[in-house]
Amino acid sequence: MTLKGGPVRDFEFGDLQAVPREVLAAQMADARVAEHLPLLDGAFDVDGFLQAKAQRWEEDGLGHWAIWQGDVFLGWGGFEKEEDVWDFGLVLTPQAFGQGLAITRQALDFARGDARVEMVQFLLAPTRRSVKALARMGAEEVGEVRYGGQTFRRFLLDMRD
Repeated sequence: MTLKGGPVRDFEFGDLQAVPREVLAAQMADARVAEHLPLLDGAFDVDGFLQAKAQRWEEDGLGHWAIWQGDVFLGWGGFEKEEDVWDFGLVLTPQAFGQGLAITRQALDFARGDARVEMVQFLLAPTRRSVKALARMGAEEVGEVRYGGQTFRRFLLDMRD
C-alpha cells in the first residue's frame, strides 16, 4: 500500500477524511486526550477540523493522516508548514498511548524522503513532562513559544543531518 508520497510500514497512514466523524469526535472529547491539548477549548468542530486539514494538504502537499494499525484507529498526526519549519503533531487515542515514539519515528522516516522537510518542530504542552523520546531522536529544546494564547515548549529536529 502507498499513500501520498511513500510506502507504509508498521502503522498505516491514511486519509484523515475517511475516519468516521463520530470516532474523531469521541477521541477529542476524551478528557485523557484533551488534557494535553490546551488549544482545544469547548466543543470540537469535526467538520471545521477536517476542512482545515484538507486545506493544508492542498496548500502544502503534506498534512495530517489518520493512523491505523490494522483496522484499529490509533489517532491522527502529521506535518504542517509553519513559516520556515514543518510542525509535527500527533494526537493519539488513549488506547494508543505509549505508541507515540514508534509512530513518530515512522512519520519522520517518511519526511526524510521529502526534500522540503529540512527542519521539524515539536510543540509540547506544559502537561507533557517527559521529553526523553524527543532527545533520543535528536530534537533540541530551543525555548518556549506562545501560540493561540498558550505557552508551549519548542523542540527542533534538523532533518538534514
